[in-house]
Amino acid sequence: MLAAAFQHTTARVRFAPLGPAAALSLLLGALLVLRLEALPDSRLLAAGVALGGLLWFARSGPLRLLGAALFGAGWLLLTAAWVLADRLPDALVGEDLRVEGRVIGLPESGERQQRFLFEVQSGEAEASALAGTRLRLSWFGPAQALRPGQVWPLEVRLRRPRGVLNPAGHDFERRALERRIAATGYVRRALAEEPLRVEAGLDGWRMQRSDALAASISAPGVRFVQALALGDTRGLGERDWEVLRATGLTHLLAISGYHIGVVAGFAALLAGLFYRAWPRIGLYLPRPQGAALMALLAATSYAAAAGFSLPTLRALLMVAAVLSARLLRRPGSPGQSLALALIVLLLFDPLSLLAPGFWLSFLGVAWLLWCLPRGSGAPPWRVLLTAQLVAAIGLLPLTIWFFGQASVIGPIANLIGIPLISLVVVPLSLLSLAGVAIGVPAAGLPGALAAWTMDICMPWMDRAASLEGALVWLPEASLPAILLAFGGAFWLLLPRAVPGKSLALLLFLPLLWPAQQALKRGEAEIWLFDVGQGLSLLVRTAEHALLYDAGPSYAGGLDMGESAVVPALRGLGVKRLDAFVISHGDNDHAGGAAAVQRALAPTLSYAPNGWQPGSHALCEAGLAWQWDEVRFVFLHPSPHFPYLGNDSSCVLRIDTASTSILLSGDISEVVEQRLLRDAADELDVDWLLVPHHGSRSSSSEAFIDAVSPRLALVAVAHGSRFGHPHAEVVERYRQRGIRLLSTAESGALSLRLDESDRVEGRRETHRRFWHEP
Repeated sequence: MLAAAFQHTTARVRFAPLGPAAALSLLLGALLVLRLEALPDSRLLAAGVALGGLLWFARSGPLRLLGAALFGAGWLLLTAAWVLADRLPDALVGEDLRVEGRVIGLPESGERQQRFLFEVQSGEAEASALAGTRLRLSWFGPAQALRPGQVWPLEVRLRRPRGVLNPAGHDFERRALERRIAATGYVRRALAEEPLRVEAGLDGWRMQRSDALAASISAPGVRFVQALALGDTRGLGERDWEVLRATGLTHLLAISGYHIGVVAGFAALLAGLFYRAWPRIGLYLPRPQGAALMALLAATSYAAAAGFSLPTLRALLMVAAVLSARLLRRPGSPGQSLALALIVLLLFDPLSLLAPGFWLSFLGVAWLLWCLPRGSGAPPWRVLLTAQLVAAIGLLPLTIWFFGQASVIGPIANLIGIPLISLVVVPLSLLSLAGVAIGVPAAGLPGALAAWTMDICMPWMDRAASLEGALVWLPEASLPAILLAFGGAFWLLLPRAVPGKSLALLLFLPLLWPAQQALKRGEAEIWLFDVGQGLSLLVRTAEHALLYDAGPSYAGGLDMGESAVVPALRGLGVKRLDAFVISHGDNDHAGGAAAVQRALAPTLSYAPNGWQPGSHALCEAGLAWQWDEVRFVFLHPSPHFPYLGNDSSCVLRIDTASTSILLSGDISEVVEQRLLRDAADELDVDWLLVPHHGSRSSSSEAFIDAVSPRLALVAVAHGSRFGHPHAEVVERYRQRGIRLLSTAESGALSLRLDESDRVEGRRETHRRFWHEP
């Protein structure tokens, strides 16, 4: 009887095809497949999309929701399959290819290079397969500054989009899929002294107007005017971004749905003034539709000024979905409008789910729609305070999930920043842009006022960001912890009469204080980070942490210490370094050292004699200590050993109660022979960090026999331009039955120096379908 009653009840339930329930089902279906490690067959995906679409629109009960979910899952995976199929064929990796194409976006200029997006229009021979794809290129020392729309014939060398994979690190391969980047590489040479032609386009117009704003506004804050008016953030420095992150104001410097909504709102108010001044307009176009039309035109123009980038286009679609309902005189609640925007966006670009901005925008709006009272007549200051509280609580789990941080002063900073930037700086910046675009005299005056406002505001924000504890870094969050925190946020934001809200705080504990596998005394954990062609390795005991090297730093601005090592340390919950060993001064080992020292201020630093003397303690053979019943001892260099670069590397042996490892830096066969002579009784270990990334000049047979490890680790970049590890070296290890693992194939490697001998590669434990094999 109960089953029959349930069937009868569900049979009467009707769900609108574009309603909130269908939108949530579409989202859930797409979300669930993001954790797949590999893509199913495209034919199966196409069948799933067809069946899901049929159920979604042909049924009206629960099967409609199932159909929407099936459609969402299949559509996302099918779109991903199409994008991944356009990636650079393996046969073209590392080859010199001749292509012709157009510079798109705004090129970024560094000290010795320019980075830009390049849309391939044609290619010679095998490179013709790249026609229609998008490349991310670096051009070292070009003769002239690149401009959007320029068409160049270039000889390029490419690779498939592949990034490093570390705990809490940036996933470049995920971003490449979202941005439809088919390959990355660099320009070998231009096949013409000048661009073949310059094609008119939106990006060229943007760059011209950005230059015009810079020329008409002398205040330093012009960089913020360029960012807010045109989405041109090239002028913002690293300190600017640090301050914005620490104060929680980063979202205000992006042309997001919020700013597009503000522009649309101003346009609607302006339309209302027109209707008041000329009431007869209403005879031809009713006021609600006229206001919606003007708001839509203004929002579209603003998105165009930002170059219709994917994040901006997503924001425009959200606003357009709401305004279109008004234009078509379709009644609907704010929740219905949000559902329609979600459906439109997922149909247009299902890969939006890969972008943090998607989640922050939609969930932020959803929380506000649910929590803020409508028609209550509350004063504006109270509404603003409530909105900040809702956003702080509701978006905290997402902020930690995506960025591993929480801005403690963010809610207070936003109380000042949101009205100041969105209601003052943005309108003034747009006024100045409009004036510059049409050639109005003194067009830079509003922009100068906006820049002056930011110049006054930023020093105060800088001071706030410098406060102790302004920005809290948290360990890498797990999915269950995120879901529990969302449950806690929902509980806290329920109406006041709901009891037990203090208990909701307990649901945040797994996120804010995640449980970590504790190390016993006499045990150690090793993390060999993936830093490309370089080295950085973390050793943790029960209560101490040591970092061995910090990865490379490049002239183009990429610092692996800052972008990979520091986030990984924070993601693993390392709050301080008791020791920092810089094995030697080569860039691939010491390039990221400054970033590590700024972020974590190591208690003690070691380096070889002769490299930056006086700033570090010396790592001399015989120096030994114990942490938590784990022994550390340097085996090289010996006292008074001259600084010889690679051969001066600090060689460190670590012994736990059951296992040992040797960290060998970049020593060559010459130093290996010296160790065989002077420290032969200390060389026999269970694990070995292969010397010099597997270079042919190291890992001699006598050294490998003396060390005789069960497993050897290689820190190396995928497709290393130096050919590391050398085939002869790899063969030496394999002939002796020694297992060889590399960061190039496995990403960051973690191992426990205990009886378990556990070793895991990040590329295996966290594989997703967008990751390269």
